[in-house]
This record gives sequence, C-alpha cells and structure tokens, in this order.
Amino acid sequence: MVGQSAPIERAAELIAVYDREDFNVAEHLCDRYDAAAIAYTIVSDDLSSSKLTYGALREESEKLADSLVRHGFKRGDRIATLMGKGRPYLVSILAIWRIGAVHVPLFTAFAPPAILLRVKASDTKLIICDEAQKQKLTFDEENFHPAWKVLTTGTPAAGELSFDAMVFEGRPGVASVAVGGGSPIIQIYTSGTTGTPKGVAVPAKALASFHAYAEFALDLRPDDVFWNAADPGWAYGLYFGVLATLCTGVPSVMLTAGFSADLTYGVLSRFGVTNFTAAPTVYRSLLASGSTASKLVLRCTSSAGEPLTPEVNAWAAEALGTLVHDHFGQTEAGMLVNNHHNPSLQKPLKTGSMGHVMPGWSPVILHTDRDEIAPTGDVGRLGFELAESPFAWFDGYINEPGKSLEKFAGDGRWYLSGDTARMDEDGYIYFSARDDDIIIMAGYRIGPFEVESVLATHPAVAEAAVVAVPDTVRGEVLESVIVLRPGFEASEVLVKELQTWVKKGFAAHAYPRQVHFVAALPKTPSGKIQRFVMRQQLREGTLVTLSGKEAANAD
Repeated sequence: MVGQSAPIERAAELIAVYDREDFNVAEHLCDRYDAAAIAYTIVSDDLSSSKLTYGALREESEKLADSLVRHGFKRGDRIATLMGKGRPYLVSILAIWRIGAVHVPLFTAFAPPAILLRVKASDTKLIICDEAQKQKLTFDEENFHPAWKVLTTGTPAAGELSFDAMVFEGRPGVASVAVGGGSPIIQIYTSGTTGTPKGVAVPAKALASFHAYAEFALDLRPDDVFWNAADPGWAYGLYFGVLATLCTGVPSVMLTAGFSADLTYGVLSRFGVTNFTAAPTVYRSLLASGSTASKLVLRCTSSAGEPLTPEVNAWAAEALGTLVHDHFGQTEAGMLVNNHHNPSLQKPLKTGSMGHVMPGWSPVILHTDRDEIAPTGDVGRLGFELAESPFAWFDGYINEPGKSLEKFAGDGRWYLSGDTARMDEDGYIYFSARDDDIIIMAGYRIGPFEVESVLATHPAVAEAAVVAVPDTVRGEVLESVIVLRPGFEASEVLVKELQTWVKKGFAAHAYPRQVHFVAALPKTPSGKIQRFVMRQQLREGTLVTLSGKEAANAD
C-alpha cells in the first residue's frame, strides 16, 4: 500500500506485478486470496443480502470455465455479458478470464440494435445473459450469426445453454490460463461523435493503473467496506468497481437494484460503507431528495464520469460527513487526474479543479492550434507525455487507424484526452470543455451519432441533431433538433413517438428529453452539422422552432 513506499516506487511495483509474460488474471484476482475472505456482499432492493467469498467465487467460476472449454470456447474468444449486477455476473467474468477469453461488456439499458452492433464488431462467440435480457437477443435471420451462442441464467430455449447446468456440471480445480500482461482481457466500446462505437482492447497490464487508482485516489484499505455504484457495463464500474475490488481484495458491496435516494442511504448505513464512489448525479439526487441518513461511517467519497459541481460539497460535508473528491479519466486510459484521498498524495480541494495528475502519468497542456506546450494557466488540449507515463496502455482503436491517430499528437509523443483544460502553477488541473460533441448524462457517455442514426430511420425525420443541455440533477440531458419530411407535422404525439423510437432503437437512458422542430439545421459550408450552434441557441432560448403546420411546409 502507498505509505509503505513512495507513490512513484509503488507505481513501479504494480507495473512489475501486472506486466509479466506469465501473468494469470484469475490467479491474481481471485485464487490468491483466503477462501473464507468476503469478496462481495450482494444486496437486493429490500436490503436483504448474501455473502460471496473468494472460495465460492473460485469454485463456481472454475466449474463454469470447465464447461465453457468443453463447449469449445477457448483463449482469445470474445465472450459478452448482458447481465445485471450480482453473483452470476461475477462468476461469469471470472470464468471468461480463467480460460483466457476476452470479456465484452454490454450495458443492460442498450436496445437490440446497439447490442447487435457491438456483438458483430467484436466477433463475439458467446453472450451470457440474464433471463430479463434474453428477449433483446432475438435477432432476425439476416443479423443472426450461426456461430453465436447464448448462455442464460433463466430457462434456455432450443440451442441455448443453461448457466445453472453448466456450473453444476463443470469440474472444479481446472487450471486457469496465464495470458501475460500484453494480452487483452476486455474489449469495451466507447461512443464517438461520428461513426460506430470505437473498440478498445484492454490488456492485463492495464490492471496496474486500475490498482493504483484504488490505492492512490480512492485510498482503499483492507478494513474498508467499498461500494462503487457505477454500472459495470461501463468502464468506471468495471475498471474501478469490479477490478479495483478484485485487485486489492477489499470487501465490497454490490447492489442489484436500481437507484433511489432512500435505498442508497439504506445501503450506506446498514452495511457500514466506508468508501463510496458514484457519478455526480447520484450525489445531486441525494441532495435533491431531501432525505437524510443516520449512522453513516463514510471515510471517503468520490465522484467520476462528469465534472463535480460546487453545490455537492456545500451539502456533503454535513449530510455525508466527508467531502466528495472529483476524479477524471476515460475508457482508453483509466483514471488520470484526481483529488486523491491517500494521505501521501492528498492536497486541499480547489473549487472547479479535477485535482492533480495520478502518479504514473505526466500531464501537459498543448496549444489548441499546434503541437507545442502552452504557458501555465492557458487553456489548451489536455495530453500526457507517453515517455514519462508508464501507466499508459492504449495503442489505438480496434480496426480504426484514422480515429486512433486523433488520440495522439507530436508524432506519437503525447496521448490526447480529447478535452480542453488548464493547469495552474501548483499543478491543479481544471476541466474546460470537451473538444468534441460527446454527451455525458448521469455519468454515461453518449455519442450523438448513434442517437441521430436511430432518429433518422423514423419515417417522419429528414434530418436530426442531438445536443446536450444543462440539467441540475443529471449534469446534462439530451435534446434533439429535427427537420421533418414533407407531409409530417410537429405534435406532442410525434415527440413521444420519437422518444420511444430511440428507447427501442438504441438505449432506454439515451432518449431526447425534449424535441424541437426546425426548418433547417445549422451547417458548415462542407455540410457538417454545427451542434455547438444549437447548444448555444438552446441555452440562450434563441433556437427558432416551428409549429406543426410550419414544420410540415418547411422546405
């Protein structure tokens, strides 16, 4: 742990552990722990709970892994999970890594088209799903691939595999595969502003930086009770909920239910959570609820996914008994800049600052228009000097050479976060803006292109743009600006129809909260949609919208 060795020395120690040719994921994340040690307390919506020990996790994942191998799955195969949080999910991902396969996380709020897109792009061989999610896998003959298999925790249909049967029939004690630090263990997809989602291969050696974040920023300690409320279908929940837990062995809470303020307070109180992290939306929702809780024993609270707004800490000191520390990272790198909790790295919080760079990374602010380091205090592109950033592991998007080049500058000298920021003379880094149109709502990254693509398939829509507007609870929400085809009229009925269209065609969380009908979208001379113009017009109330008949008659 940090404190026994200096942060830079600890970073080197972690890299030596994880970046080995003989690194074995299952051995390190599970098998090395005392069999009786608690990995997770699994909590239901009524606050009933069950314990998952490392011994049980090992045995059940070994049995599932044995059955997977006997069904023909092997090292390097892509195996997806479309599952809610809980024991079967944890057993499944450990089994995937035991056989040397690669985990493809799928978010349970995705609709079938978004799932299909990621399954096809990753060449997934098996989808492990909950009974509630299986209905989303009924692809038509054109899109279904005969090599795909479905493993369900519910009742299997013809040709499907049963989770319970495979765990029951499998043999424990089968040796796990050592894949080495350079081999991928996760293939995750991140949204972009144009085109399909971008695939990121996460190698085993990336666990060094995930582990470091758990120690440096979260200050996880052996006597903590840890709860990361983020969904493991996304990077922060997977990297720093599941993997941070299994890398450090710190006992964790996993809530299987959805969010509510009272339930969140109930979990924090009843299970004695000492170390809690969630998106700022969770804290804003707790604040807005007016609810309170007694018997909280929180030692550290953290947030990530979007910038933390000042009103949270004005409330948190009394309501939670601790200040919330803002952290910054991304799918392609893990966490980069933090207001660290660890005493050896902790500095006073500055309002609006993401904090300081995490040891193992070296930040720079580059000029917005050229690949040169900007003066201290200037706003520019946030980057990281790769030669001085031993935790860096991203080397490009899968089969996307053009998009990969956009993440690097100076002939590969700097990794670019894709954000603009400034750094003061004390090393505090302040987020300024994203240099793209990515929307971050309640901690979820949403690429406007995917939502616009779904809207464009509706018979009434000629053109569509999706932008973010500020929201007091979610941080940002989606609104869409629509040009209608001739013969269609704007109406509340059509608005609701378009919202449902997005829920069914992309994801339940990504529908536009408001729909605006206009005569034309603002574009550059080359025809590129200027989303920034619409964002500004919506925030200023100057967007010119059309009534039903006007929209119908617009050319």
